[in-house]
Amino acid sequence: MNLEKVIFGFFIILACTLNFGFFIGEIDNIHLHDAGHLFAAVVVNLIALVMKFGDRTHIGATHLATSLVAMLQLLAASFVWMWHVNISQAAMTGDTMSTIVSLSAGALVANIISVILLISETLRQTR
Repeated sequence: MNLEKVIFGFFIILACTLNFGFFIGEIDNIHLHDAGHLFAAVVVNLIALVMKFGDRTHIGATHLATSLVAMLQLLAASFVWMWHVNISQAAMTGDTMSTIVSLSAGALVANIISVILLISETLRQTR
């Protein structure tokens, strides 16, 4: 067993599941989407992004692209949350939460594509 591949797969799948955990629920219900979950998704996606650097294969480049998309979406969601609550000093509303969760959904799609790439790469190597 290759420990590096285990750790890589762990962070790819953890990034996807954390993002899904934040995303799931009514899109505009502010009580179902916690800032801590979004923060955890950002941190784990950042770790997964760093782990994808250095792979010079075509699938490695695609993995990196999916991570960059996920990070961009999650950072945008975090920025919207931070701007609304901390800078404009407004209470969280359903409309703002809908925007944040929608951005998280874009990152979730990128994470799912990354997991699919990981699975397809694993299946291809076992043959």
